[in-house]
Amino acid sequence: MQVETPAATRTFSDRVAEAVEHKRSQLVVGLDPRLDLLPVELRGDAHVARSAAADAVARFCCGIVDAVAPYAVAVKPQLAFFEALGSDGVRAFEQTCEYARSAGLLVIADAKRGDIGSTARAYAAAYLEGETPVADALTVNPYLGRDSLDPFFSACRRHGGGVFCLVKTSNEGGGDLQDVRLSDGGLLWQHVARLVAEWGEDLIGEHGLSSVGAVVGATHPRAVSEARRLLPRSILLLPGVGAQGASPGDVARAFTSGPASALVAASRSITYGFRSSGEDWRTTWWRTARRARCSPSTASRPVFRSRA
Repeated sequence: MQVETPAATRTFSDRVAEAVEHKRSQLVVGLDPRLDLLPVELRGDAHVARSAAADAVARFCCGIVDAVAPYAVAVKPQLAFFEALGSDGVRAFEQTCEYARSAGLLVIADAKRGDIGSTARAYAAAYLEGETPVADALTVNPYLGRDSLDPFFSACRRHGGGVFCLVKTSNEGGGDLQDVRLSDGGLLWQHVARLVAEWGEDLIGEHGLSSVGAVVGATHPRAVSEARRLLPRSILLLPGVGAQGASPGDVARAFTSGPASALVAASRSITYGFRSSGEDWRTTWWRTARRARCSPSTASRPVFRSRA
């Protein structure tokens, strides 16, 4: 009799592939809770104390989870917005992660961590280790080199987690460093991409994808195409579609390694679309997530239409 591998020990990349196939989507919804942008009825007494603000943030994020769970494969909570509320905010972050996972969503903690030695080990333990890790994956900064990431890779091997290394980011100033031309004529981000491909070789799952992924801004379509060539087995996390201006055509080539080889991240276009649509916020979340869903049946043409 064949015994199914426990979910906790399956690789992150395999869990992504299974979620993409099951939901027929490649959508990741970013959770960037800003108190000043929350629906009025969710704010409550957020202006009175941090604890009340954290409660409002948790209500907001869990409401988004309820709306997008049928259409997204993951959520991506941005740690900074939670950390700004102190220990109460960290509690809200953990509550949001737990709620999202109970709703069948993967959780990518957007923390961009990276440090050396014991500090990196502590970061890995905080997010990717334990009987039930807080997150399924974590964004990390590779610019301190391999030794700063080894603790994260070790945690991924032991606990089935994943990491997304910053390679070519969507912000305008990223080119100040990432586009520096090296002596061999290549760009710095391309060198980092080659390293990420190498680092992920021993974390490849049954679906042929690595649990060491890369963040590549969808606002750089040529870089998306080049990153796919340099990282054939890495899952590309593609922020920038929607409010930041990238279009479906800008990310189409990211999917040439298979339906689960790229994930499209959208934050403001979904979470704050109600501010311009005039609709009830619950309706807007549901509608924009449904429209933004990406279908693996058209992997070369991800169905991402929302520009709300």
